Amino acid sequence: MRRLVFPIGLAILLATTAGMRPAGADPVYVDQGQQWTPAERADFYTRDQGSRLIRLSWLKALKGKDGQPFLADSMSRYGFLPNPDNRFGLPVGFNTTGAAGSELVGANCSSCHTRQIEVAGKAYRIDGGPSLTDYQAFLAGLDKAVGDALASGESFTAFAADVLQSPTPAPADVDKLRERVDAWYRRYHAWASATLPPAGWGIGRLDAIGIIFNRMSGTDVGPPPDRLIPENMRYGDAAVRYPFLWNSPTQALTDWGGFVLNGNDVFALSRNTGQALSFADFQPKPLFWFFFSYANTINFDGVTRIEELLHEIGPPKWPKEWPPVDPALVKTGEGIYKQRCSDGCHEKKDLFSWIKPLTWIAPSAWVTPVQNVGTDTHQFDELTWKVKTGTMEGAGIPLIARRLDKEDYGVHMMFSAVAGSIGAYKLNLGKPFTPADGFGTLSADGQATPPKTTPGAPPTQPPTPDSLTIESGTVLSRTLHKGAYEARVLEGIWAAAPYLHNGSVSTLADLLEPPAKRKTSFRLGPKYDIKDIGLAETQDPSSPTRTVTGCDKLNSGDSNCGHDFGTDLTTDQKKALLEYLKTL
Repeated sequence: MRRLVFPIGLAILLATTAGMRPAGADPVYVDQGQQWTPAERADFYTRDQGSRLIRLSWLKALKGKDGQPFLADSMSRYGFLPNPDNRFGLPVGFNTTGAAGSELVGANCSSCHTRQIEVAGKAYRIDGGPSLTDYQAFLAGLDKAVGDALASGESFTAFAADVLQSPTPAPADVDKLRERVDAWYRRYHAWASATLPPAGWGIGRLDAIGIIFNRMSGTDVGPPPDRLIPENMRYGDAAVRYPFLWNSPTQALTDWGGFVLNGNDVFALSRNTGQALSFADFQPKPLFWFFFSYANTINFDGVTRIEELLHEIGPPKWPKEWPPVDPALVKTGEGIYKQRCSDGCHEKKDLFSWIKPLTWIAPSAWVTPVQNVGTDTHQFDELTWKVKTGTMEGAGIPLIARRLDKEDYGVHMMFSAVAGSIGAYKLNLGKPFTPADGFGTLSADGQATPPKTTPGAPPTQPPTPDSLTIESGTVLSRTLHKGAYEARVLEGIWAAAPYLHNGSVSTLADLLEPPAKRKTSFRLGPKYDIKDIGLAETQDPSSPTRTVTGCDKLNSGDSNCGHDFGTDLTTDQKKALLEYLKTL
């Protein structure tokens, strides 16, 4: 197969290969409460959620830059953290499933939500923290590595020899392997080339909503054998900072825009199912009348266990070996915070104080204020994407997810997919399946031609509105507003740089400056500034630089505008406020 050129892959790989390796092989694990034990940490790092990315034997045979194994350095060049307990050399957040010799590789939430920072040359691990991975570089690098293996008979013969563990494999076996890899690559390359934006998300950011929408509408609901709808896919260019996970089970709303209900076990299962669908295989199809099959590879036991683990991760405590906090300054800072935030902008507040119909469903949840504080507005645009619904046309769950039209919002497709998958699981309707080779290649015949895609070209979209009512006509109906994001509880905020939902501000000290005075660019790396609380100004010379925009480009996805809280404080008041934030 003639390989289509994916122009950004090599550029991203070269840009991110250096400057991202964590310091030290043995990090200091920051205190995150007595319930967070080494055994639970190990489980968190490897628990299977149903992601099915690629066959392990293929991944081990792939070559990356300079002919080195793709798995060299446990992929730390992409910012992933090494997991010495993984016998295959996979990093934190990656797991295998399946019989020995036929394992499939998947990823779970810890690949994006495990942080390592460096202070005075020592590495500190923060579980559940926003990672500094460059997931787009990894996804693009995988696309390029498989494309390189398929590029010529010579390169594929070398690849096949490694996969089949024979220096001279039988031609019939090579041909059969070629058909399977071709089938995998057709789908993966169509998705990667059409959805990963040229500018790149960069370190510490990910467009998870774009991934889910593009995966479901672009690779899951089209005609066989490849199930692609290329015209549904478009660049996912609304990258946001990975959120931290401690306290996530108890928020009433979640997912930066606050469009996902949360706060009890039912909603948590929905949240984690949506996350698992980003790289699980999903093959919905109509059965009869309004009944649908929601066949998928989601490991619901694993998804449930992950949620149990999230309940155990406590917010990180300021390490004792660092300069201690000043009690007097902390008291002053606490007073300033409570005075300026008397309306509860980030406070814990039980949902019972909210007179809402859902109060009886999630009595233990904290209210999650969703406010527009003048920050970048671009993420909302993705929630207004409309797509062809393909094999999911007409799918829906009465009172929960309304039936899908022939063309509908991607967010509605996601809710229908989540509700249908959970319903099938709870009612024991069908058993989960395992794709043959990962990324959904169950029964491709190896003969289909590569899909012709125009990378990033979306269907004609109406102008973006200022608000959108989702799931109208159901008990879950609610209205989203452009520029409004969840105001998270600030426990552990000191460990979550860079700041704002899109990671456009490098330190908390900079966030207390008026937007016009904030840095317009900063280095991305593990070195941490414990005075200004955030990314150190000096990183390794090879560390990439993030350039942000100002208030004149509020819809760029990279604007550092907004959140003017505390910008008018005096220097001493800001110092006291920062000292207080270290203790949360």
